Amino acid sequence: MDIMALVNALPGAVAQGLIWAIMAIGVYITYRVLDIADLTVDGTLCTGGAVCVVCMLAGWNVWASILAATCAGLLAGFVTGIFHTFMGIQPILAGILTQLALWSVNLKIMGKANQAINVDKYDLLVSLRYIKDVPFYQNTIFVVAIVIAVLIALLYWFFGTELGCGIRATGCNANMARAQGINTNLNKVIGLMVSNGLVALSGALLAQYQGFADINMGRGSIVIGLAAVIIGEALLSRVFHNFALKLLSVAVGSIVYYLVYQVVIWCKVDTDLLKAFSAVVVAIFLAVPYWKRRFTKPTVAAKGGEKNA
Repeated sequence: MDIMALVNALPGAVAQGLIWAIMAIGVYITYRVLDIADLTVDGTLCTGGAVCVVCMLAGWNVWASILAATCAGLLAGFVTGIFHTFMGIQPILAGILTQLALWSVNLKIMGKANQAINVDKYDLLVSLRYIKDVPFYQNTIFVVAIVIAVLIALLYWFFGTELGCGIRATGCNANMARAQGINTNLNKVIGLMVSNGLVALSGALLAQYQGFADINMGRGSIVIGLAAVIIGEALLSRVFHNFALKLLSVAVGSIVYYLVYQVVIWCKVDTDLLKAFSAVVVAIFLAVPYWKRRFTKPTVAAKGGEKNA
C-alpha cells in the first residue's frame, strides 16, 4: 500500500471533515441541547445542496445561494417543529415525516436526481480543487475553518441570551422550564430550525465542494453527525467544559472521523462495507458510557448507602 497516496488524501479528508462538522454541530444542538433525536437532517442536507446549486445555476451570487440554502433548512426545521409541538407527533416520527417529504421537495428543486455545477464556470466558495496550489485565503480548509469559528462564536453568544438559555433549559428539563414560565414548544421549534439551518448550510458547502447535489447525498448523515458528536466528546470531554469548546470538540470529532474513514479506504476495505463501519463506530462510542456505568466498581460511599438502605 502506497503511504504517499494516504498522505496526499489527508487534506481532502480534513476539508470534508470540516464541512461535515457544520452538520454535526447542528446534530449536537438537537441531540445534546434539546435532547431530541431529529432525523430531518438526512433530508435537509440534500435540500441545502440542491437549493444552493440551483440558485447558482440561475445566476445568483454564491453568498446569496448559501443564504437561500440556509433559509430552506430553517423552514424544514420549522415544519418538523410544528409536527412535534402543534400536532403532537413524537419528535423522531416528526423528523421521519419531514425527511420523507423532503425527498419529493428535493427532486422538484433540482428537476432530476442530481444537478452538477462546474467550478470553471461559477465562482464557488469551496471546491475539491481548492485544496492544493491555491492562495491560503482561497484554500477550502482555511475558508471552512473560518466559517466554523464564526458559527461557534455566534452560537455561543446566542445560547447565552435569554432565549438561548430557555432552549437549553427546555432540553434539560421541559417540565421545570414550563414551571418557570418558559414557552417550551416555541423553544423546541427554534432549536430545530437552528439545527436544520446549519445542516442545510453544510449541504450547500458540500455540494460546492464535490461539484454536484444528489438526491442521496444526505442519506446516513445523521450517523456521521452522531459519530462526530460522540467521538469529539470521547476525546475531549474531560478537557472542554465550556459550551463553545464543546462545539469545537464536535468539529474535531468530525475531522477525526473522516481521517479514520480515509485510512479505512486506504487499507482497501470493501467500499460496500463503509456504511456498516460507520454504524459500528457510532454504536461502540454510544455504548462506552453504558459500559462504564455497568462494569465500573461502585464507590465506597455507594456501598455504604446500599447497606444503610
